[in-house]
Amino acid sequence: MIRFRSSIPLVVALGLVAACSGGGNDTAPTSAPSTTAAPTTTAAPTTTTAPTTTAAPTTAPDTVVDTLPEPEPVPPPDLSLPTKAIGTISLPKLGVTEPLLSGVTMPTLDKGPGHWPGTALPGRLGNVVVAGHRVSHSRPFYDLDKLKKGDEIVFEMNGGRYVYLVNKIQIVEPDALWIVSQTPTKTATLFACHPKGSTKQRIVAFADYSPEKSTPSA
Repeated sequence: MIRFRSSIPLVVALGLVAACSGGGNDTAPTSAPSTTAAPTTTAAPTTTTAPTTTAAPTTAPDTVVDTLPEPEPVPPPDLSLPTKAIGTISLPKLGVTEPLLSGVTMPTLDKGPGHWPGTALPGRLGNVVVAGHRVSHSRPFYDLDKLKKGDEIVFEMNGGRYVYLVNKIQIVEPDALWIVSQTPTKTATLFACHPKGSTKQRIVAFADYSPEKSTPSA
């Protein structure tokens, strides 16, 4: 499980992004290794037993968890950051193609779907997390509920084409931070407010990477 740098901003995050109204945690041991009590001395011992040595831990300090991206906390909602396009995102089933922007603040999402900074980039190990509006502005995720298992989510960036296949649609509460957690496989997560016109819950599309349909950049 990835440990976020700051839980407070993330708790607020899902309540701020995708609004529909307008506008290495190392697996370190939990306790120090036990020490061997010094032997009690007796009168003139005839032999001295060499102290036993404790084998060095066999677990390497770095684990696969350390190679995964770490989602960044979301800036305050009133902090307007420059909008930067890093590629495009397409939902062929819904006829949607939009610039994929960097960031999940309101000023960014008002211009299009935003990639959660610090989550995996398309085609990379981990979870690509993207937020978008449902009923306001360009409404890129308006019909997210119509996606079915096997439907494509296509990212294009840096000359590569990365295809993910939807595996399920789920409704979650606004504080369901686990949806941005990074995964040991290549996955993608799109989310928006739910139901349409409300911020009461979130609708989430989960998808798995399809190497057969993808063309990574050279």
